[in-house]
Amino acid sequence: DFLRAAVWMVRYRLTTFDQESLIGRVAGAYAGTSVAHAETEMGRWFDAEMTRFIRPAGLVRVREHLDAGHIVAIMSSGTRFTLEPLARLLGISHVVCTVFEERDGLLTGLHVRPACAGAGKVTMAERFASEHDVDLGASYFYTDSHADMGLLERVGIPRVITPDRRLRRQAQLRGWRIEDWAIA
Repeated sequence: DFLRAAVWMVRYRLTTFDQESLIGRVAGAYAGTSVAHAETEMGRWFDAEMTRFIRPAGLVRVREHLDAGHIVAIMSSGTRFTLEPLARLLGISHVVCTVFEERDGLLTGLHVRPACAGAGKVTMAERFASEHDVDLGASYFYTDSHADMGLLERVGIPRVITPDRRLRRQAQLRGWRIEDWAIA
């Protein structure tokens, strides 16, 4: 399992896989899981494992945008099970994410297409912007992932956060602002 996880991590970093298919595989692993169980377990996991990764600089940026009256949303390929706890913690009202299909209180093992990844993330951002009267050309988007190049190119104010070498190079070529949110 460790080797398989390492291969997927390398492929993710190199963006050499079909994100929609990968998310379909992940959704399939949850077929038959009760929604209540997923909410409880993922909430516990978020509290125990993920809160330590919230960066002080990120908290400052979120607060600045909220204080300025901006419509702030978390947009991620993850699901509501981990992103809604993060949104509550940060005071963010909107979560745009991959949706796992639910029926009769159970996860079906399918996801609603498109997943919030790659081109699907751009589609979902455009849908969100239309529904909330947001001009993407005047919007910020923060990411640390080269997989988000499509949305970085779509928004008017792209921000690259603590990037790897490949994303840093793309940001420099395009004149995008780079912010280091690493904890010293």
